[in-house]
Amino acid sequence: MVNQEKADIGFTHEDFAALLDQYDYHFNPGDVVAGTVFSLEPRGALIDIGAKTAAYIPIQEMSINRIDNPEEVLQSNETREFYILTDENEEGQLTLSIRRIEYMRAWERVRQLQTEDATVRSAVFATNRGGALVRIEGLRGFIPGSHISTRKPKEDLVGEDLPLKFLEVDEDRNRLVLSHRRALVERKMNRLEVGEVVIGTVRGLKPYGAFIDIGGVSGLLHISEISHDHIDTPHSVFNVNDEVKVMIIDLDAERGRISLSTKQLEPEPGDMVKNPEIVYEKAEEMAARYREKMLQPPASAEAPVEAAAEASIEVSAEEPLEEEEPILAAD
Repeated sequence: MVNQEKADIGFTHEDFAALLDQYDYHFNPGDVVAGTVFSLEPRGALIDIGAKTAAYIPIQEMSINRIDNPEEVLQSNETREFYILTDENEEGQLTLSIRRIEYMRAWERVRQLQTEDATVRSAVFATNRGGALVRIEGLRGFIPGSHISTRKPKEDLVGEDLPLKFLEVDEDRNRLVLSHRRALVERKMNRLEVGEVVIGTVRGLKPYGAFIDIGGVSGLLHISEISHDHIDTPHSVFNVNDEVKVMIIDLDAERGRISLSTKQLEPEPGDMVKNPEIVYEKAEEMAARYREKMLQPPASAEAPVEAAAEASIEVSAEEPLEEEEPILAAD
């Protein structure tokens, strides 16, 4: 009787296989699963993730960085997360990746750094005709040549550690673009103040103004801020490599732009055209007056009108001033 009961509750091989299928995990590409390393091979590793067949991770999928052997990343019996890269092959084996997890987390971290407007540092590992290449959080980043602020030849930058700001972070297009110039400008701008007089060198002349190098960063002296007198072209006042005294009238840290003026330093209107030496001689004195004027509260617009009414003098509206061309700056 007992033997008969045992026979009635026994499982066939087919029953056991069906039970395994019923409780087997289903793995899909894109899933992140826990796995344990149980065999390291020269160009990969076998990973137990609970599937019927051990999954495989090739060496090129073990890290976002280049490695030469699996032992640099994995250890036997280590348990960690893996990304399922592909469906099962003909042998029922899944292909895994660590690189993809690191890649996703690196983009997340870079987006966070961009949101914080953080300055990061990285060494240049290569240069090309367009600029320089660096790695940020393991991702390859590009610094355009126009955003490299150094007088060194680009090829001499390899191995040099640079401060950088983010220009573009686009995971969909795999674009990570950075600026060395913006990081330097921000650092310099933190030491500058509106109303401060600085000495600079004319590095470029354009129809709309002069670009002045002040301690390694460039500021724009717009043509409307050169003199109270009308000027047809900055070339009529400056030459490239001229040393000049200018006053800072605006600092835009977000865009890395510095706006300059010599017009505000003129003791008499037109001195910058007629006698620039007197402007440079009295620059600090005129700048002090400018700063005092900035600190004064705005005059009440009602007082002059009331005074004129009391004196029975007709007050007419002023003619609108000619609108100045907006201040431009170098991108």
